Amino acid sequence: MFGYRVPAPDQAMLISGGRRGHGGAPFRVVTGHGKFVLPVFRKVRFLTLAMCEAEVAEKCVSRQGITLTVRAVIAFKVGNDTESIVNAGQRFLSDQEQMAVLTGRIFAGHLRSIIGSMTVEELITERQKLATEVLDTSKAEMAKIGLIVDSLQIQSIDDGDTGYIDAMSAPHKAAIQRQAQIAQAQASQASAEAEQEAARNQAEYARQTAVVQAQYNAEVDRAQAQAAQAGPLAEAHAQQEVLSARTELAQRAADLRQQQLVAEIVKPAEAEAERIRVVALAEAERMKIQAEAAASHGRVALDRMLIDQLPQIVKEAASGLSGANVNVLNGADGLGEIAAGLVGQGLTILDAVRRNMGAPGAEGEAKRQGEPKRRGGADDGAVEVR
Repeated sequence: MFGYRVPAPDQAMLISGGRRGHGGAPFRVVTGHGKFVLPVFRKVRFLTLAMCEAEVAEKCVSRQGITLTVRAVIAFKVGNDTESIVNAGQRFLSDQEQMAVLTGRIFAGHLRSIIGSMTVEELITERQKLATEVLDTSKAEMAKIGLIVDSLQIQSIDDGDTGYIDAMSAPHKAAIQRQAQIAQAQASQASAEAEQEAARNQAEYARQTAVVQAQYNAEVDRAQAQAAQAGPLAEAHAQQEVLSARTELAQRAADLRQQQLVAEIVKPAEAEAERIRVVALAEAERMKIQAEAAASHGRVALDRMLIDQLPQIVKEAASGLSGANVNVLNGADGLGEIAAGLVGQGLTILDAVRRNMGAPGAEGEAKRQGEPKRRGGADDGAVEVR
C-alpha cells in the first residue's frame, strides 16, 4: 500500500519529520510493526538491530612490565529498548559500520588498563576474570552509545620474543612430558605384557591344539590298526573254531575207535581168556576127578552097595513118621522140604555107616557132587511135628 512501511525483524524504523519521538528525540522509533508514512512530509531510515562483531589486537603491558599482545573478539548489538535505539541512531545511523570500530577502540582501552593491573600468570590462568572485568568497566560507556555486549572472548595472549610464557610453562611442560613419558612407558609395558600374554595364550592354544591333534591322530591310528587287525583276528578266530571243531571231532573219532577196539579186540580177548580159564578149570577139575576116581576105585563097590541100600534106609526113616502128627504150613513147598529132609537124613545115616566102615570123605564126596547137607529142625520154618 502506498506510504505504508514495515521494518525487518532485525531492524528499527526511524521516522523523522512531524512530531518528535521518545524523550524529545528528533525521530520516532517503530519496531515489529508497520506504519503509514506521508511521502515528502516524512523521511524513513532503518537502523540494524542484528549482532555485530569487533576484533581487538592490542599490545598491553602487564604488572611485571612484560609486553603482551592480546587478541579478543567482542560480540555486540544495538539495544532493543527505545532509548538505546535512539542513542545508537543519533550516533551511527549515517555510518553504521563505525559501531564496530568504536567498540574495538573502547575495549582496547579497557584491556590495557585492566592488563596493567594483573600479572602474566593471572592473565594466563584467569582469562575469564579478565573478560569479566573488561565487560564490567565498559558496560556504562557502551550503554551511552546505545550498544550492549553479548560476549567477550580473549583469543590469545602472546609475549612475543621475551619467552616469559614459555619459561613459565617449562616446569609444567617438563612435568607433562615426564607424565607423558611415564604414561608412554606404562603403555609400552602394558603393551609388552599384553603381547607376552597374547603370545603365551597363543602358545598354550597351539599346545592344546597339538595335544588334541595328537590324541585325534592316535585314535585314528588305533582305529585303523583295529580295523586292519579285525580281518586277521576274525580269520584267526574262525580258524581256532575250526581247529576246536576238528579237535572235538578227532576226539570223538578216537573215542569211537577206542570203543570199536574194545568191542573188536578187548572184549573178544577177555571172552577168550575167560573161556580158556573156564576150560582150564574144567580140565583141572576133570583131571582131579579122574585122580580121585582112580584113588577110590577100590571103594566103588562099597559105595554102590550103600547107594543101593539108600532107598531102604530112607524108607525106614520115613516109617518113623507114620504115627506122628505132621502139619504142612506152606503147601507143596512144605511137602518138598519134608521129602528133602528125609533124603538128608538118609545121607546122614549113609555117612555114619561110611565112617564106621572107614570110608574116607563121605561128607566131602557129598559136597563134591553138589548135594546139600540137610538137617531137619525148627530152623526150617516149614514143617512142625508134634
